Amino acid sequence: MYLNTTVKIPEIKGKIITKKKGGTTYILYQYGSEYNQDKRYAVPLRTIVGKVSADDPTLMFPNDKFLVYFPDAEIPEELPFAYRSCCLKIGSCVIIRKVMNEYKLIPMLAKRFGKDTGLILDLVAYLIVDEENAGQYYPDFAFTHPLFTEKMTIYSDSKVSRLLNSITKDQCISFLDDWNRNRDHRGRIYISYDSTNKNSDAGDISIVEFGKAKDDKGLPVFNLSIAMDKTNRVPLFYEEYPGSITDVSQFTFMVDKVIEYGYKKIGFILDRGYFSKENIRYIDDNGYTFIIMCKGCRSLVSSLVLENRGSFETNRESAIRSYKVYGTTVTSRLYEDDRKERYFHIYYNPSRQAAERERFEQRIEKLRQFLDKHIGKDDKFGKTYQDYFHLHYDRKGTFLGADERTDVIERELMLCGYFCIITSEKMTASQALVQYKGRDISEKLFRSDKTFIGSRSERVQSSRSMSSKIFIEFIALIVRNRIYNLLKDQMIRMESRQKYMTVPAAIRELEKIEMVRRNSGSYKLDHAVTKTQKTILSSFGLDETDITKSAEEIGKQLAASQSLMNREEPDDGTEEVC
Repeated sequence: MYLNTTVKIPEIKGKIITKKKGGTTYILYQYGSEYNQDKRYAVPLRTIVGKVSADDPTLMFPNDKFLVYFPDAEIPEELPFAYRSCCLKIGSCVIIRKVMNEYKLIPMLAKRFGKDTGLILDLVAYLIVDEENAGQYYPDFAFTHPLFTEKMTIYSDSKVSRLLNSITKDQCISFLDDWNRNRDHRGRIYISYDSTNKNSDAGDISIVEFGKAKDDKGLPVFNLSIAMDKTNRVPLFYEEYPGSITDVSQFTFMVDKVIEYGYKKIGFILDRGYFSKENIRYIDDNGYTFIIMCKGCRSLVSSLVLENRGSFETNRESAIRSYKVYGTTVTSRLYEDDRKERYFHIYYNPSRQAAERERFEQRIEKLRQFLDKHIGKDDKFGKTYQDYFHLHYDRKGTFLGADERTDVIERELMLCGYFCIITSEKMTASQALVQYKGRDISEKLFRSDKTFIGSRSERVQSSRSMSSKIFIEFIALIVRNRIYNLLKDQMIRMESRQKYMTVPAAIRELEKIEMVRRNSGSYKLDHAVTKTQKTILSSFGLDETDITKSAEEIGKQLAASQSLMNREEPDDGTEEVC
């Protein structure tokens, strides 16, 4: 992240060099050296600390790394009181504060972060409202919103960078300890565990590695997993780990964390990416249960589907109307040495069948066309082609053509439209599907993180900054998830579905509730609350009176801050920004 301010390019002989790429000239700082065995001499270790200003070649825009290597650099951290809009958007901040108070997040964070708590909370609000995670744009948010900082101080992007570089792992872990200590440990809960990965161009961040990217290909990534209490609809904790580590191998570490946090009556709802013999056994050994979409044991599941095919697809008692599928349940062991009988819930989706058959036929046709293009050539083909075709060659190894393996293809076509969920506990096919589909909350959480909160990629220059941003994003997810659930509950109670009851739409509508600075310098509520805004506010147990009270309190805080500034700083004739 590059700051919106310039500094003098450091003059350190032999330590500062420039490197031009495209139309930008970057400033690199040599922070050390490392002996290279191949070259047999020490090579310099350099990192980018800024980019040269186009207006003045003696100045540069610093980044996070500059603040690490030049901590004493004088960069303004507070913006003047005049840097505040004459119109403040307060509606969304009121509901965010309500959720924060409900979860006691403010004292919980203050316990660990002290005077920095206000800025952390402001960044949380900024992530939710502006759907953006770039620190350099935070001052723009602060310009038009009430703040959690003491005296509603507006900090610069340099202060944000310093904050991100100051948050420690101990502080984050301590917060998660406190957060999970206050969660439900007595009732039976289902935990939905899901992962995603994020891109980063900063290759010097320790956990950023080339792995299996789930979105953008070709960029180094790191993994992020979140454990979600599906029963109480609240995120529990998160994990960040190197991009090369797969979901299936990380799972046991997550189970260990669940144990350490003291959760006992637990069922796991897992995606197929976590399916393995070792993970299933680990869950059993710790006395937990599971609901998992099947990926492994494909041969076993296929056989069970074919054995039961035709026995339930038109049976009205097997219909699960809410999901437009038919389901039945059979028992089997997952492996030959499996110690327990498992419940295999087999589902048939008529509309899904047609679509899957069409996709499969198209795939077979593409494979055939590819093979036809290579007739007469000395080519070999991979396993996929061997699975679906008999490949013919002459004695010289020339490819002559291919015939479909009709038995294999017909078997695949018969499996179209079917899927399977496996549970360790006895339940009906309908119950298993309802529970598994409930993990949509967790998936929406990730969509919130990667779409609404603008976090497809982490734009930071250090491992500490990245970890700090992930931590703040997790706090934002706690708050946003609560907003989502309260809006959803209210919409269920409404007679008709309203588009403004989604989180982005509700935020946009509440942003219209404004306070305006009058000639006296005081901020006052500009207009009454609309009917739509009242409906949204009611989701949080708030009404127009609460908005009026919040506006009065915000006005008092701003007046006190203005009065203090007037006493401390003489008038220099600078005009206010509006």
